[in-house]
Amino acid sequence: MAELVGDPSRARVYEHGWQSWSPTGIYPATGTSQRPADATAQTMVYRPGRPAPARGFQGEGLIAVQPAPHAPVHIWSSSAPERTVPSIRVRAERDRLVVSADSEVTVSVHDTGLGTALARWAESLAVRLGVGPVRPTPPVWCSWYCYWEAVTAEAVLANLDAIVDARLPVEVIQVDDGWEAGIGEWRAGGDWAGSLTGVAARVRDAGLRPGLWLAPFLVGARCTLAADHPDWLVGGADAGHNWGQDLAVLDITRPAAAEHLTGMLRALADAGFDYFKLDFLYAGALAGRRYADCSPEAAYREGLELIRAALPEGTTLVGCGAPLLPSIGLVDAMRVGPDVAGEGARETPERRPAAIRTGSARSFQHARWWVNDPDCLLLRPEVPDREEWAGYVSSSGGVAGFSDPVWQLDEWGLDTARRLLRPSSTEHVDLV
Repeated sequence: MAELVGDPSRARVYEHGWQSWSPTGIYPATGTSQRPADATAQTMVYRPGRPAPARGFQGEGLIAVQPAPHAPVHIWSSSAPERTVPSIRVRAERDRLVVSADSEVTVSVHDTGLGTALARWAESLAVRLGVGPVRPTPPVWCSWYCYWEAVTAEAVLANLDAIVDARLPVEVIQVDDGWEAGIGEWRAGGDWAGSLTGVAARVRDAGLRPGLWLAPFLVGARCTLAADHPDWLVGGADAGHNWGQDLAVLDITRPAAAEHLTGMLRALADAGFDYFKLDFLYAGALAGRRYADCSPEAAYREGLELIRAALPEGTTLVGCGAPLLPSIGLVDAMRVGPDVAGEGARETPERRPAAIRTGSARSFQHARWWVNDPDCLLLRPEVPDREEWAGYVSSSGGVAGFSDPVWQLDEWGLDTARRLLRPSSTEHVDLV
């Protein structure tokens, strides 16, 4: 696509990762960015089927180069991210930087710093795609980092009561993974079968909004849908392995499958939920055989449009594990970094610096495409570096939520919750 002649040791490269959890950052042009540890990570964290070269950089739909300090910034980006997202590569040669792409891209040059150039580019793309005003998102309590998949209705209601008693400024009580009958069966299962609607009612009676987690495009191998309707799955699409099972993809371009997903979503809305965290969305953009002849990115976008249309106006949608560029204009908030703790190790402080680096590098997206979601505050005393993480979440201007059992918070945790739990900002926050 281009060659920029000059000393690569003076240049910087902004590399944009494919989805919420993909590393993103600014690097010396002579370096090499992070690579996936194995094939599973390539599928579930990076971009499936698009491995990066051994050296250099690969931005998914977006890469920027500043050839020297104070030099103009060159941005190469997708011409139509709602339909196709090219992989764009930059490699350093002895006296130049070489830029290539696997499909058509657009180039723009900005006589500014990297942060301002990215902000202007993001604003231009938002206008072109017709993104309306970004709405603030409410402060949230989330069950995930408290109870993982073992969440119970009793635990959620106990935290609801504690939040009300402590007068914490929470507006949404979000039940995370663990309530569903199965991955792909988005109805209450197990002990939740008789209590999900009641929990939503209790939350509303307390003057708050009920929220729910789901992964709408995934179908687990153990799901009855996989056995009963194999024709509803995207042929040849491997979404990875999680929950002790292989994962397939729902083909929302097939009318019967789309109607099935729509019916499940409407049932959840009828149960009282109006805030949804949509997770593992990368699955919807996996390549494979679909009922309709369209690109994976177009199919993914059609899926988000289907979800939006199925739910009442005013419903809040938060994307996670999501291909970023094809999501523009279709979610209210978007996770912009990896999870801040791992279920196996419970507290893994090495994740938080990675989340700060990636989220900060995507700060230009906030209030231009959606509200950035940095992930939950962790405020209980046992959490290492909780003050640093709270400082970053506050500076992001994004979704403010926490995921602690309320009774485990000490004085600092309660004071910080009262100070930081607020509707998200709609002002631009540029941390690059």
